[in-house]
Amino acid sequence: MRILLTGTYKKGFTLVELIIVIFIISLSTALIMPSFWKTDESAVKSEAKRLSSTLRYLYDEAVGKKRTYVIKIDLNSDSWKFESEKESRRFQMRDNVMFKDVVIPSLGEVSTGEIILKFGPLGPEEPITLHLVKDKTEYTVMFNHINGRSKIINEYIL
Repeated sequence: MRILLTGTYKKGFTLVELIIVIFIISLSTALIMPSFWKTDESAVKSEAKRLSSTLRYLYDEAVGKKRTYVIKIDLNSDSWKFESEKESRRFQMRDNVMFKDVVIPSLGEVSTGEIILKFGPLGPEEPITLHLVKDKTEYTVMFNHINGRSKIINEYIL
């Protein structure tokens, strides 16, 4: 129990308490908010990573389980899907990211239509280079058909 000598009880916060609360709110906002602002670069990079991991997955599954996978890249609808005897999956580009073109030695540079690639027990027959774009931001996904590794580069590279 509190005994008041003056007969009045003062309610409120001190200046120090207010400054501490404002500092905590400002700090948490500064740490959290940048993740909500998706820039063009982070959107394209995210899609490049998703496409790259799909290609690596197909390579690993085809080589490891001796299965055949087919990947269909639709440049007109900015989507891709893969199929096998037991599995099928479809992906759509997010955040207005688009395919600029796909470069495969036997086909050259393709910028419209659909490309169908086969991943057999030895992987795909040729290297694959995919170019993704959103506004002025471009990323290149280069897939090595021999070892199943992919590289993501922050610019347009042939």
